[in-house]
Amino acid sequence: MLERLRKRVRGNGEPVVGLFVDGPNVLREEFDVDLDDVREAGTGFGRLGVCRLYLNEHATPGLIQAAEARGFEVVVTSGDVDVRLAVDATALADAIDVLAVVSRDTDFKPVVEHAGRNGLRTVAIAPGSYGGSDALPNAADESMSLED
Repeated sequence: MLERLRKRVRGNGEPVVGLFVDGPNVLREEFDVDLDDVREAGTGFGRLGVCRLYLNEHATPGLIQAAEARGFEVVVTSGDVDVRLAVDATALADAIDVLAVVSRDTDFKPVVEHAGRNGLRTVAIAPGSYGGSDALPNAADESMSLED
């Protein structure tokens, strides 16, 4: 565990960021989120090693194509998007230094807490300043809104 708590850097010396985006929760009309802004928010914490957008089976081909064109790995699931994102974020924790979760959903609080206990820097990124719980931002080392 002490090994994991030491700051790890790879490649050019920047921390490696895992950016995990809860698509159904974030890509809503009321937030008017731009995927370029989401990606830029992630790069503010280091080099993107993982850049994933999770969508459900109702995602349009146009959305999937647009996300891929912006450098996102798109994961479409017929099951619960939250579960898939949480499992993947936990499984990839050894490959990243910073876990950034883009959501306003408190379901990701245990993932953020687990990552923090295991030495990762954690970031909660909200799509907007309203409609979310304080639980996720309070669990993370840092929080921000895409409106900032």
